[in-house]
Amino acid sequence: MATTVKSPSALTLTPFTLWVGGLAIALLVGLFAMLQVLLNGLQVTGLSDIVPWGLWITLDLSSIALGAGAFTFSAAVYLFRIHRLEPLARPAVFVGFLGYTSAMLALAMDIGRPDRFYHPLIYWNVHSVLWEITWCVVLYSMVLFLEVFPVLAESRFFDRLLWVRRLAHRIHGLTPVLAVVGMGLSLLHQSSLGATYGVLSGRAIWFKPSLPIMFIISAVAGGMSLTLLATIISSKLLHRQLIKPDVKREVARVIGYTTLAYLYIKLWDWAATSYYSSAPGTASAIQRLQATTPYTTTFWGIEIILAGIVPAVILLYQPLRRNDRALMVALGLICLGVVVNRWNVTLSGLVAPPAWSPGVLGNVVAATYFPTITEILVAVGIFAYALLGFTLGVRYLQLYNPRKSH
Repeated sequence: MATTVKSPSALTLTPFTLWVGGLAIALLVGLFAMLQVLLNGLQVTGLSDIVPWGLWITLDLSSIALGAGAFTFSAAVYLFRIHRLEPLARPAVFVGFLGYTSAMLALAMDIGRPDRFYHPLIYWNVHSVLWEITWCVVLYSMVLFLEVFPVLAESRFFDRLLWVRRLAHRIHGLTPVLAVVGMGLSLLHQSSLGATYGVLSGRAIWFKPSLPIMFIISAVAGGMSLTLLATIISSKLLHRQLIKPDVKREVARVIGYTTLAYLYIKLWDWAATSYYSSAPGTASAIQRLQATTPYTTTFWGIEIILAGIVPAVILLYQPLRRNDRALMVALGLICLGVVVNRWNVTLSGLVAPPAWSPGVLGNVVAATYFPTITEILVAVGIFAYALLGFTLGVRYLQLYNPRKSH
């Protein structure tokens, strides 16, 4: 009887290797696109003096917001002593680390002169919100690295480097302190991102005190959603329970209430600026956005209904919350809503510039922006980096401790 012998190459083509290989190729493509930006400058992008922020800033803001689960779960576990959430603390910190490093990659491309990244650290401009954000990014990234380092030190690579393990153990002992510092920096950072737009009185569509609050709440909902979604997907792929079902449903319910709180503030913000009042600057900008962009459709269709009301119903209605498929849909929609919100906030005040904006004539309806293939490939590369990092982290690091999650 003849036997079939598989070739060595066929044995290695597992779904995991194909997935990692595909992400590695996407990462290399993104690195090539980044090189084009570094060699040729921002002229290879669709950005302009009128629309200086676009896809990369959206990616930056989204990565930071979706990484907010790090400070949320760290605060819950190490400050408020909610120990049943501890299985989610490590993956949340790891996701936060990947989110912040992804944001820094996007910023390195967007600033045009990445060799001058250190200027805000030396030349202080205390009246600039962006200066304060820069310091928050640097300091909180250091906090995240210190929180992730003990996890990295547990990998097999450090089996013979016992001094690294001892150092990691000492750092782990500082976790409550790092949680306090990280929570303060992250809250300050998330709110400052909203204030970047909200303090600009010259652009009526941005000028509002509610933006910092909405950025914080949406980041909490989005960060918790991404961490829980990644955990559920990892559990399905690994075919083992990573967190208890009651913990999963409890976190889902909290996300649902957080989403409702965000919707409440967001709808009142819309009513105060666009329904009950009609300030000339805001009314003019919204009119131009409605006439030339899908802003209204994405605001109501995606941000409010698809990424707000629908997931809130799923997460707060117990029969749907107990269904993993419905739960994953709800969490994914919230993450999508955060990304769309950051895109809408950024582009709304730029593609509908005020009449006084440099280079804008009185008859200009709206500016135009569409990301070039180089911008898209850079974004794909950064996204591939984050996915590859989390994939390898789940495979080779102790992100989830089965002894504490059962």
